[in-house]
Amino acid sequence: MKPDDFIKTMQQRTAVTAVGPSALRGQGKGVLKATQSYLGAINLSKIPTSTASKYTSWLNHHTKVMLNRLPVRNRPWGAARKAINLFMRDMLYNQYLNKHYGVSKIEDWLELPLDSAVTKGLKRHAGRGQLPKWPGLKNLKPNVSKVFQDYAAIYARQKRIARVHLDVYLWLENR
Repeated sequence: MKPDDFIKTMQQRTAVTAVGPSALRGQGKGVLKATQSYLGAINLSKIPTSTASKYTSWLNHHTKVMLNRLPVRNRPWGAARKAINLFMRDMLYNQYLNKHYGVSKIEDWLELPLDSAVTKGLKRHAGRGQLPKWPGLKNLKPNVSKVFQDYAAIYARQKRIARVHLDVYLWLENR
């Protein structure tokens, strides 16, 4: 097996393991498989590592493209964004993919994968009334996601970690 074949296979494996059935439960028939296929095939050599805004643009672009490939009528923006964020987190945590694509260069820009358990923890740490009501993954929109991501960045700085790593703490605390 050639090294590039190994990396491609590792990417496909990571897409399946990072975004499992529980991550996208209730999002509609075929959403899980379509999401895993998209993430397994995405061209990761194009991840911008120069600025946070370029990475965010890349993330927004791929969220939109993936949404258009989902086999459901109501396109769940929150589910697509969570899936990409889970995938990017696991890319960071995978030594082979991280080294090959330089994901550690963007560690501080990676978003926290949002779900009910994670947002419950964020809301508890932020204090009563500081964050919006969690609308659920199917109804999550970019503006509400941004509020949670902005607070996650503040909370992560207090813990002296990148916000993507809050998932390790908050998911375990609130599952």
